Amino acid sequence: MNAIGLDIGTTTISAVVIDSVTGEIRQSRTISNGTDLPGDVPGGKLQDANAIIDKVLALTGELTSAYGPICAIGIDGQMHGIVYIDESGAAVSPLYTWQDSRGNLPLEDGTYVSRLKALTGYEMSTGFGLTTHYWMTLNGAIPKGAVRMCTIFDYAAMKLTGRTEPLMHTSGAASWGLFDSVNSKWMEKEIAACGMDPSCLPEVTDACVTVGSTPDGVPVSCAIGDNQASFIGSVREADTSVLVNMGTGGQVSMQGFTPVPLEDLEMRPMGEKKYILVGSTLCGGRAYALLEKFIRDVAALSGYDGAPLYEAVNRVAMENIEIDEPWTADTRFSGTRRQGSLRGSFTGISNNNFDAAHLVSATLNGIADEIMDLYGKIRGAEVARPTQLIGSGNGLRRNLALRRVFEKRFGLKMMIPAHTEEAAYGAALFGLAAGGIFSDLNAARALIRYE
Repeated sequence: MNAIGLDIGTTTISAVVIDSVTGEIRQSRTISNGTDLPGDVPGGKLQDANAIIDKVLALTGELTSAYGPICAIGIDGQMHGIVYIDESGAAVSPLYTWQDSRGNLPLEDGTYVSRLKALTGYEMSTGFGLTTHYWMTLNGAIPKGAVRMCTIFDYAAMKLTGRTEPLMHTSGAASWGLFDSVNSKWMEKEIAACGMDPSCLPEVTDACVTVGSTPDGVPVSCAIGDNQASFIGSVREADTSVLVNMGTGGQVSMQGFTPVPLEDLEMRPMGEKKYILVGSTLCGGRAYALLEKFIRDVAALSGYDGAPLYEAVNRVAMENIEIDEPWTADTRFSGTRRQGSLRGSFTGISNNNFDAAHLVSATLNGIADEIMDLYGKIRGAEVARPTQLIGSGNGLRRNLALRRVFEKRFGLKMMIPAHTEEAAYGAALFGLAAGGIFSDLNAARALIRYE
């Protein structure tokens, strides 16, 4: 039998069908989300929630018909955003996405975000579900008939099963802010003190459970956040592995059992009293893309006006992972999450080493330096030393030199998942465990294979 994993992203919706015995991907589909709506306020980022669900239901139906019988469905999606629903479980609002920046609009002598921080004493950001809800509350903009809120992936689980009430996983709840991840409950006192009604918040579970079944009797798991799903779908042995993901930004993640939020790290619930400590950079693959663009711009001075030069840059990178008289690069070209004004730099340049090879080598190592600094902070949280290094994201799949740099830093061989849709795959594994096809999530993860 097969399982379906659904990943509801901001720009695309992806689905995989995996064999529940071998873990082999039987089918992988990605379609455009394409449901953006005009903003209702400056910085408002909205999508049509029901149009997203129509696409999810159609995609699920096609895959079920072609690859049935299906034994389980798992769902993950873009975190932080909110949808308002009525008593019947129908959306009465668009999806206010994680990109929504109304929290940065002015309020009194600051912003909605700064006011929330002052009232609660907790870190909040624009785009967080309860930041958006705070703006809606203060501006009388909560839709008529709204009785609950949920994420878009919670809403998908409801529509697949016919539920009228959402059941939210801790991975989604924590992304809204003002959630006690240790005790898996909303900070109702603080929420009420800000003038928000806690009764609109959904029930939360920390367990790997189903929320119901489709009309055909297929169990559907409680939906989870996309970051947690990607970790589940990439890491086979969670207790002994470190995951490095390299997309536009970069991330380093490890699982722990003790909640220990530290500076520059995020503690994200995995469920069942487990957490991942995550360190994120704003320039990971983006730094390498800037390097390629710079080299292409220089080539254009000599008349070159052709295709991207990644192949040439990758070749130079492989030949110069280690180089005499190396430069030192700070690749924080977009700053950090806490210090947005920081900028990158190159130092150690002399008459003898001012060349393209040193530039490429320095950029590679600068990307790794930022990740390793965050990894050091994770290790400082008394997380066990890993024995396996996992890599995911196109920034590592397509860049063998960067993989070699990380292997040297960690002293471990980097393993790349054989499947590319890590989040959708992780959602499918979560669905298999929740549906009882496997005894638990660790057993389901045994299906993961590496290149």
